[in-house]
Amino acid sequence: MRITQGCFSFLPDLTDDQIRAQIDYCLSKDWAVGIEFTDDPHPRNIFWEMWGHPMFDLRDPAGVMLELAACRKANPDSYIKLIAFDSTRGFETVRMSFIVNRPKVEPSFVMTRTEVAGRTVNVAITRA
Repeated sequence: MRITQGCFSFLPDLTDDQIRAQIDYCLSKDWAVGIEFTDDPHPRNIFWEMWGHPMFDLRDPAGVMLELAACRKANPDSYIKLIAFDSTRGFETVRMSFIVNRPKVEPSFVMTRTEVAGRTVNVAITRA
């Protein structure tokens, strides 16, 4: 099973050159870039661990790629994603988010639907 979260999720994994191009685009828009990682990609797990601080003052994709390499080295079997923040409205808004690292074996999830009283359906998502 392939976890699909964020931009480009249905495409093949991006190469480092393609990741660098996306970072360059984000920086050209004056968006800050952050790196997050997790070993629990459950769809409701929206709180991934932050790798360092968001890079607000960075203007060169090489700096982000350096941090990404360090995160990959420390967390080789984790999901890692890049997030681009836009602060032009006075608060941080996520403009772009995409996975840049996946574990060799991705977990599977099963969705179970249970009909209860009336027309109500309960849905549970569990790891397979």
